[in-house]
Amino acid sequence: MESKFDKLKMELKDLIRQGDLLYYSMANAQGQLSPESVKMFQEKDIEFPNFITEYDIWYSEALLVIKQIIPDRLADFVKQYKDEKRKEIDFLTYGISDYLLGLKTSRGGQAVSNQSAAIPKMQNQITILKSAQKRFESQLFDIKEVIQADIYDSELGAAKDLAKKGFARGAGAIAGVVLEKHLGHVCELHGLSTRKKHPSISDFYQLLKENEIIDTPKWRFIQHLGDIRNLCDHNKEREPTKEEVLELVEGVDKVIKTVF
Repeated sequence: MESKFDKLKMELKDLIRQGDLLYYSMANAQGQLSPESVKMFQEKDIEFPNFITEYDIWYSEALLVIKQIIPDRLADFVKQYKDEKRKEIDFLTYGISDYLLGLKTSRGGQAVSNQSAAIPKMQNQITILKSAQKRFESQLFDIKEVIQADIYDSELGAAKDLAKKGFARGAGAIAGVVLEKHLGHVCELHGLSTRKKHPSISDFYQLLKENEIIDTPKWRFIQHLGDIRNLCDHNKEREPTKEEVLELVEGVDKVIKTVF
């Protein structure tokens, strides 16, 4: 059976291959791919993807990989797409977002930059993504993310079984622990910390919202899950229902797959 680690490794490899093809597509569109290279792709029956329609999908997926594996390169990766701090558009500051708009600039009647200026930026993004692959495959890579995901899935599966068998409080407590651990780990990934010695779920999701890691709808969703968890752990006035606990379990499963 293929492990989650092997699956992620293959997905990253495919993402890099797609990035390479997008790069060649861009270079070919700008007339910077040699006839020999074009012939080689034709002989291998390899078609260039449509850069304009397919880049955004690739960028979104690659962005998540960079953010998870090598977050210290995230700003550099984004800068190749668009430099928000630039004061003018020239060959050095021209980004891939400009390429997608077909932007050309001139000064004093002389061309300053055109779409070919984005080619090195695409190459830089692929290089950064390939460094993520090396990091992923390195013996020094912390595979805690993969192992932890498997543990979370197992714990949430156990919580769901308990809830269905009528052990609502126990199931809710397990799901709550998973949620707290995950949010704490996300805060750690983003370098966020609280002064509290033993922070709670509410402390974590508040930190994430204040630092714009999660938006208001996600914040409210996690807050609701926290309320159900508190009902399971602390509220003695009434028993949590099976439906409430199952909602908690499914909600936590959604959070660990969408908040990172």
